[in-house]
Amino acid sequence: MLWSNYFIPTQKENPADAKIPSHKLMVRSGMIKQESAGIYSWLPLGIKVLKNIENIIRQEQERAGAIEILMPTLQSSDLWSESGRYDGYGEEMLRVVDRHDRILIYGPTNEEQVTEIFRKYVKSYKNLPLNLYHIQWKFRDEIRPRFGVMRGREFLMKDSYSFDLNEDTAKISYYKMFVAYLKTFQRMELKAIPVSAESGPIGGNLSHEFSVIAPTGESEIFCDKSILDLDINKKNLTTDKEISEAVENYLSFYSATDEKHDVNNFNKTVKKKDQISGRGIEIGHIFSFGDKYSKPMNASIVNADGKISDVYMGSYGIGVSRLVATIIECFNDDDGIIWPISVAPFKVNIINLKNNDDDCYSKCIEIHNLLEKLGIETIFDDRDESAGKKFSDGDLIGVPFQLIIGPRELKNGNVELKIRKTNKKEIISFERAIDKIKSIIFEE
Repeated sequence: MLWSNYFIPTQKENPADAKIPSHKLMVRSGMIKQESAGIYSWLPLGIKVLKNIENIIRQEQERAGAIEILMPTLQSSDLWSESGRYDGYGEEMLRVVDRHDRILIYGPTNEEQVTEIFRKYVKSYKNLPLNLYHIQWKFRDEIRPRFGVMRGREFLMKDSYSFDLNEDTAKISYYKMFVAYLKTFQRMELKAIPVSAESGPIGGNLSHEFSVIAPTGESEIFCDKSILDLDINKKNLTTDKEISEAVENYLSFYSATDEKHDVNNFNKTVKKKDQISGRGIEIGHIFSFGDKYSKPMNASIVNADGKISDVYMGSYGIGVSRLVATIIECFNDDDGIIWPISVAPFKVNIINLKNNDDDCYSKCIEIHNLLEKLGIETIFDDRDESAGKKFSDGDLIGVPFQLIIGPRELKNGNVELKIRKTNKKEIISFERAIDKIKSIIFEE
């Protein structure tokens, strides 16, 4: 991709209303544009990151056995009346009246909608367990939207819903999603901590948040630091027993949100030197709530004994658009964003130091085409701008590798390679630079 053919409206100054790094940097790097309070247009760079995050989520959901569907943004209020949540959800629910005076809901979540789909088509225990997921825009009418996409009114979310025959198998479905979430966040280089949490308006008595400790987190979390040393990828989890043992290992360590924090238990079970507390950014939340929705909505199946029984359900959410901001909160410096390779909009940024030098331009194009042929997304900054502007914009948008090409290096068959994560630079040959980039990217 040539920078001159792309659309990256960078800006030098921070927006006046931005308070946290991710909001400032997403606006300055041209990822988003605010349209109204808590509502944003996503521009090309932002969309590329969103799609990369979506792809990781899809892969891990499907490895865990979830099947993708797509439910509408607008839902019938009748479904919410059936479940009993219509009057109790609160003012965050946006209600719309159509021309026939029917009340529609711009969905803040999809438990009712997916339960209606299930009861329409699934009648036998032989079709269980079943897990359906989708990635869809949602709306919650926040009273004070703030911090950019971290707490917006319109947001992109992955939500999945499990259906099981009984409580035991429902727990296995819950554990599978628990593991899938840890794997998903680890691929984004986020150290997510699963913490015991309140279920809120979703309901249920088994609930965990996945949070990342960051200065801009909104809720306090407490945990044993040993949980940070666990690596979900160290073992090959292929059976229900292996998955259960892995999750139980995580759950054996103390972790809780401030609502469920027990000071006495914390001090009793965790050594002082191992106690961690901090502000947490919630990036995922999972629930197991039995027949909370299936019972009032008559989502039942015929079991092996020929009897009718309500299915056990769970729901599992990941804030996709919030993840973009969270990653930036965790990976930035004074110059801009530092994208993990797995989610970066481009992997390599080629910077031409001599705008009117035909040899430099030709070499940049040659390297660009080679990297693209290798499957490495690359942007070539071919703009008629100063080297300083190209450097500052390159650091701002956070592409993991910069290849800087000028007449002096070109004469010796070299290129300057800068790794954005460390900001270290080295002058090496073109071939070695390509090999080094390949080894790091494909090792990821």
